[in-house]
Amino acid sequence: MADERQSGNGENQDNLDLAFETMELKVGPSHPATHGTVRIQLKLDGERIVWSEVEVGYLHRGFEKECESGLYYQVFPYTDRLNYVSPMINNVGYALACEKLFDVEVPDRCKYLRTIASEVSRMSDHFTCLGACALELGAFTAFLYAVEAREHVWDIHDEMCGARVTCNYVRIGGMSADVGPEFPAFVHEKLAKVAKLKKDFEDLLLSNPIFIERMEGTGMLAKEDLIAIGVSGPLLRAAGVPYDIRRAQPYLIYDRIDWDIPVGDAGDNLDRFLVRIAELGQSTRIIEQCVDQLPGGPVDINDPHVRLAGKGRVYNKMEELIAQFKLVTEGPKPPVGEVYLAVEGGNGELGFYLVSDGSGSPYKCRARSPSFSNTQALSRMIDGQMLADVIPTFDMVNMIGGECDR
Repeated sequence: MADERQSGNGENQDNLDLAFETMELKVGPSHPATHGTVRIQLKLDGERIVWSEVEVGYLHRGFEKECESGLYYQVFPYTDRLNYVSPMINNVGYALACEKLFDVEVPDRCKYLRTIASEVSRMSDHFTCLGACALELGAFTAFLYAVEAREHVWDIHDEMCGARVTCNYVRIGGMSADVGPEFPAFVHEKLAKVAKLKKDFEDLLLSNPIFIERMEGTGMLAKEDLIAIGVSGPLLRAAGVPYDIRRAQPYLIYDRIDWDIPVGDAGDNLDRFLVRIAELGQSTRIIEQCVDQLPGGPVDINDPHVRLAGKGRVYNKMEELIAQFKLVTEGPKPPVGEVYLAVEGGNGELGFYLVSDGSGSPYKCRARSPSFSNTQALSRMIDGQMLADVIPTFDMVNMIGGECDR
């Protein structure tokens, strides 16, 4: 009887061991770490992720159709909201695509100001990404350092165009306004404050063993897989691929400026963090050179049939008033054709594909947004990882909901 009882107990124990079922968990969209625009479905074996699916598309504004329903110059406010953390890069990318379509070349001073604006926006994007990552891993003090640094960066935005977030600063054929003579000194002062805060932020986190353990070795994906999926930007460079649109297909004045492309080795979350930290230093380096070399001259082309004139011109010259009326009512008329132009956004390749039918509105506008492409890799990055690794990996992908809007 004792043997039978032991045998029976053993069988029951085996049955208990075999009873296994994965737990399903949904992270987002109403979750602080998913920004309200993405849902991550998970199946867990304990705390280990055995399956995942990432769904974007909880922000329905129809960006591309809005662009096609307005005139060419009316698209700029929409591009601000594509990646609302680095809006000036979006402005510049769309303007360059339009200028390629219209076959116009802007003056040098405009190119320098656009480069400054782009790098200021890149710094804003990286500080937001890094600060949010620190916050969501429990490092609230580091987050405050990043936000304070971003405020100084936004002060430069404000000095350039009078806005801090949605800038609407760039125009087809130029800029909405020039900067004043005090601008170079102001920029140097702000960048000095940003550099100090960046060092404090970096020292605070990289000397913390808990932060290093949460980041190192998590979210890894081979560079071959990243390339196959279409990932670009800091995610790809962190895996050791030195691909940057500013160097691969130079635009504006990036081929005249001395700067480097930071790359990583392992391609984990720590490398992604370090690449973004290094890119902040490179952006500072680019801005300082542009400010020191800033040439004189106009900031827009002298063609009233393409550029939207400033109010000072419209109120004082009949010809400008007539051209303004024609542009506002009919829009600029590019030749029939199609163009694609890409710039290096905060998260990777940001491209605009425009098709013209000769009217004042784009027949087709398509945005190749890096967040939409990069988020495809998230599921592969977190499969097999721990549940706690989802947050730092998602943070380093840095998905911006506005870019995933379709």
